[in-house]
Amino acid sequence: MEEAETTLFKFKGYYFKSELIDVNFVENLDDFEIRDDDVFIITYPKSGTIWTQQLLSLIYFEEHRKRTANVDTIDYVPFLEYKFRLQIHFNKRPSPRLFCSHIPYYLAPRGLKKKKAKLIYVYRNPKDVLCSYFHFSNMLGSFKSTANIEEFMKDFLEGKVVGSLWFDHIKGWYEHKSHFNIQFIMYEDMKKDLRSSILRVCKFLGKKLNEEEVDAVMRQATFENMKSDPLANYTTILRTSAEHLKNYEIFLRKGTIGDWKNHMTVEQNERFDKIFQREMKDFPLKFIWDINEE
Repeated sequence: MEEAETTLFKFKGYYFKSELIDVNFVENLDDFEIRDDDVFIITYPKSGTIWTQQLLSLIYFEEHRKRTANVDTIDYVPFLEYKFRLQIHFNKRPSPRLFCSHIPYYLAPRGLKKKKAKLIYVYRNPKDVLCSYFHFSNMLGSFKSTANIEEFMKDFLEGKVVGSLWFDHIKGWYEHKSHFNIQFIMYEDMKKDLRSSILRVCKFLGKKLNEEEVDAVMRQATFENMKSDPLANYTTILRTSAEHLKNYEIFLRKGTIGDWKNHMTVEQNERFDKIFQREMKDFPLKFIWDINEE
């Protein structure tokens, strides 16, 4: 494990958030015991992680759909590599276990390659990822602050952020998809047609919900409702952790498509496009950059 700066730890070429990891656990991720009915959300940071946690929790847990349990969504769908709670015993959790993670494909536990457990990879257009990440980093005290988008864009495009290089993350998982039982979901599709995205995820997971249950998932998984739900938006986590806010903002900020247009200059956008076209040439997954795109 190699230290990059106070907020980052580098392990096998990948940057983790330093104070939230158990070094021994990360070094032994390959041996983490996978159950056949485990389900993993895989994302690059700021790509819909919290939203998909809420979605899976609502699909799997009736008490969540009916709001009869006072449980944080992150306790239903905890991070694999990050310890937001002092005590968490994955081996004692009942099946099916749900997880979320930002890890690259090559750090995935080898049990996932048996292709029994299911992975859902949620991806988002990287310009909106960049802008969301910029605000996120400046909001939380344990992240490196940057003065402006230009400064953060430099770190982002060099992979000197938690999650490392966006291009490597998505390409790595996609190019090795044959090794896993994985489905790719686009964040922007969830924004445009949440019901269809829910039904698609349910089909992949083999979960059958009736119309009333789908309606309940829809209602509680809208971005607007999650912003006001402290159990879903990490409010209680921030209050009970050592994390502190540099600027008081709601943890879920906008969740829109195309917000990058409000942040990036024409020159920054053109520079980003050139890099994107070079790095993602012939990459088959679709991207949506504007709310009005089909």
